[in-house]
Amino acid sequence: MKKFNVIIGGFILFLFTACSQTRQESSRRQTVKTDTVISAAEQSILQYPGKVKAAEDANLSFRVSGTIRKIYVKDGTRVRKGQLLADLDPTDYQIQLDATEAEYLQVKSEAERVMALYKDGGTTPAANDKAEYGLKQITAKYNHHKDQLSYTRLYAPFDGYIDKHLFEPHETVGAGMPVLTMMSSERPEVEINLPAAEYIRRGQFKEYYCTFDIYPGKHHTLRPLYVIPRANANQLYTMRLKWENTSLPQPSPGMNTMVTILCDTTEKAPMTIPANAILHENGKTSVFLYETAQKKVRKCNITLIGLHTDGKATVTSAQIKPGDLIVSSGIHHIQDGETVTPLSATSKTNIGGLL
Repeated sequence: MKKFNVIIGGFILFLFTACSQTRQESSRRQTVKTDTVISAAEQSILQYPGKVKAAEDANLSFRVSGTIRKIYVKDGTRVRKGQLLADLDPTDYQIQLDATEAEYLQVKSEAERVMALYKDGGTTPAANDKAEYGLKQITAKYNHHKDQLSYTRLYAPFDGYIDKHLFEPHETVGAGMPVLTMMSSERPEVEINLPAAEYIRRGQFKEYYCTFDIYPGKHHTLRPLYVIPRANANQLYTMRLKWENTSLPQPSPGMNTMVTILCDTTEKAPMTIPANAILHENGKTSVFLYETAQKKVRKCNITLIGLHTDGKATVTSAQIKPGDLIVSSGIHHIQDGETVTPLSATSKTNIGGLL
């Protein structure tokens, strides 16, 4: 009987010791908060308001100053490339050219005489060099004054329409001051602004079209031209698209439109995670993936794309996917491969976890 009591006592002591060790191991586990990885590209269709823009527009100005003599076109006039649009009073520039031309002819004649003598050995090399340099100098001056006279005429740089004129005849303008605005007659373009989250996934954009309220039921196909790789003051990226349809009615510059972009969601898309889940070490960024089956964490490398004001971050990674659980709090107190205890979700009937 005494032996039996000893055996029972030892067994109870063993159970007590095992339970104590289990409680100690459990107490040594770190408790962490986890969050779910969310896809930042759930939408396969994007829509943005846009505006129709002329394929090319320009502010036309004279390259010299003067008084406008005549404007040959009115607002809305269709013009051809090279067509005369306006001119300045050329009197002063003509007088300047006439005086320079007379000087040019005189110097040219004298220089040719000296150079002819030099060929026959009748003058020194210094005199010949002086004649050549003098001729080059007056020739450059003469050509410059001829150009200035030609600059008193303003021509259309491309086919298009006159948008508006900013000065009237008999007004004086300075060199480079816009006198006329003009837009091209080519098929128009559409301009939209992309937020940063969509700019980074522009490689997934596959098809583009726009619609107009004045053309109900008609889809106008677009082709992307370029995206300016610098954000504007509103942190948006400007994208230009080319008009493709020739059979549909052509809208005019200035019209508002709605641009639809179809995305290929089969490509790897960015994900959204809490910004405080990101671990920065040795110039690299990573997160701790919580493996539910093993109750352990595994460090996974990520590429940080952008941070948002709502405390979220946009990332890409080949090691995590939407729906995974990552550690969002306590990342600096755990190690790769460590067993952790996730913080229980707060019950709707136990707000604050007080019960």
